[in-house]
Amino acid sequence: MRTLALVYLVLPVLLAQPAAQKKQAAPPTIVPKTEELNALKNKVDELDKLLQSVAAKKPNPDHLTDVEVYSKAGHFLLEFPQTFFTQAGIDQSMTVLDEGLARARQLTQGQAPWAAPEGRKILAYRSALDGSVQPYGLTLPPNYDPAKPARLYVWLHGRNQVLTESTFLATFPKPNKGLTYAAADNGQIVLDCYGRWNNANHWAGEVDVFEAIADVSRRFKIDKNRIILRGFSLGGAGAWHIALQYPSFFAAAEIGAGTYPRRAYLDGFPDYQKRPLRIWENILDWSLNAFNIPIAAHDGDSDSGASGLPPEPGVPNRGQLESSLRVRAQLAREGYPSEGTPNNLKAKGTPSIFLISENTGHSISPLVRTQVDAFLKEHGDRGLVSPDEVKFVTFTTRYNTAHWVTVDALEKHYERSELFARRDAIRAHVTVNTKNLTHFTLREMGAAKELTIDGQTVKIRPTPELHFAKLNNAWRLGTLPPNHKTHALQGPIDDAFLGPFLLVRPTGTPWNKAANEQAQKILARFDRVYARYYRAHPRVKDDRDVTKDDLANYNLILFGDPSSNAQIAKLLSKLPIQWTREKITAGPNTYPSATHLPALIYPNPANPRKYVVLNSGLTIDEREYHSDYSMPKLGDIAILKIGDTETPEPAWATIFDEFWRLPN
Repeated sequence: MRTLALVYLVLPVLLAQPAAQKKQAAPPTIVPKTEELNALKNKVDELDKLLQSVAAKKPNPDHLTDVEVYSKAGHFLLEFPQTFFTQAGIDQSMTVLDEGLARARQLTQGQAPWAAPEGRKILAYRSALDGSVQPYGLTLPPNYDPAKPARLYVWLHGRNQVLTESTFLATFPKPNKGLTYAAADNGQIVLDCYGRWNNANHWAGEVDVFEAIADVSRRFKIDKNRIILRGFSLGGAGAWHIALQYPSFFAAAEIGAGTYPRRAYLDGFPDYQKRPLRIWENILDWSLNAFNIPIAAHDGDSDSGASGLPPEPGVPNRGQLESSLRVRAQLAREGYPSEGTPNNLKAKGTPSIFLISENTGHSISPLVRTQVDAFLKEHGDRGLVSPDEVKFVTFTTRYNTAHWVTVDALEKHYERSELFARRDAIRAHVTVNTKNLTHFTLREMGAAKELTIDGQTVKIRPTPELHFAKLNNAWRLGTLPPNHKTHALQGPIDDAFLGPFLLVRPTGTPWNKAANEQAQKILARFDRVYARYYRAHPRVKDDRDVTKDDLANYNLILFGDPSSNAQIAKLLSKLPIQWTREKITAGPNTYPSATHLPALIYPNPANPRKYVVLNSGLTIDEREYHSDYSMPKLGDIAILKIGDTETPEPAWATIFDEFWRLPN
């Protein structure tokens, strides 16, 4: 995606202005003066002492977190001083710490005026994902009534190269009336997600959206049936991903621009890399899910930025408008052609519309803003409803639900899977058609009397929820067998980092020094890069300190070998590899232990509802932590070649089958 001017995408403050169209590099990093760093450190130390004093008084945990986020912002600037970026960033950091100190002093007096149910404010939550404190911005309407459920608009910001917590905390509270990002007032609360910086809401940025929504919903009275997703540019890329893969969570979505994926449609990747690309980098293949969620997609007709894929031969570059144009074209191929005027089209048979702002760059015109506002009001007034027809497409059990249908297991991951279901008005007769499925669930079946699956009649009794299994090409009532890939237990390795996880470092004597050093490098690199770009140091424990609660609550990420890490030793006999001091064997492949190291993901034998991972953090490249897309590089299992690098290359890698077995 293009890098845009700071004034153009500061936080959620601006979507774009037509004049801000040229691609610009990130501002050169400024080196803080020693006295500036010392002044910042003194403020951080002062705030930390106040926080210790406040915490001892056991205040409201939410209010304490709302102050801790200011300390966290200071600590991360001290740890990564290259992320001050500008002199303004240095100056802002002082202001941010002063605000944190003011909040801490108020809290010592038992006061938290920033938490009052009014106005525009910075709040924070503690992430279950990695234990970190993360900020978000919240705007309450002037007429907010705490006794009445309010609709919630969730905003995903565009690219901002300098968007640290400090910049977010300093910038968000400032008024921004009249700017193009704002939607018409329908009495909504507005949540501005920080999203862990610039990642198009992938990985930790995806989790941030739902954790922030959960925190707002816990603190304020939110109508869960009237949550609306919005995003533009980098936030548009995130909104495409989230809207199409969670099509029944939101009442509607507004998606402006957003880059178009590329690598899923290119050749040259090994199978274990190319197949998972079907999940995150192919919004076209997920387009049919716009049948299940009202989407208003838009961009300017003169957007000249990068779209990910080049335009069709002979067609001029249409920038990030390309995304909505191609999704609309794909819906037509799926049987839902658009009708209307060229700049105002509705995909017939779906609730989704496609708008183009005339004579407009990477932005939105007043006319289209009015049209989108009317769309958001219409679907916000209507709220999330359970439709009588669902057409759900997925490529993984990670994203598996639309309204009253859930995909539980696939015949083969990363292939197109379909669950189309229709019921009559009284919900008595239900017809289901499937593709590439072995197990699924139907809900809201209390009135069901007759069910047909792929032309086969299945006997049922009315009940709120029914589970189905395919055996010998015939459907019957049945549940998932043990050790089958299913939701949040399907890989690849990177999937472990979409749920709460714990890094476990080795403390014992390793079999092979070089292999142990390689494992330690992988751990250290993941901690450092995750902290810089996803704004958190993950939880970490020594192997000997892991508890039963850890096994129950976390995906365990184990580093070392069976001699150096006691947790690996406990689980090794139930993992799909053989590992001795001399060799590592995975299926027919054997490698010397002195020069290789296994990396894998697998259901934890000590708690099969969670993952165990060996010797790997996220497998994506460092530069992709801070980009629109991020490619898993190792599949489910790999044997790594030990070397001097923190990111060793695989000697071999593959994807387990649907029963977590090595493929033949």
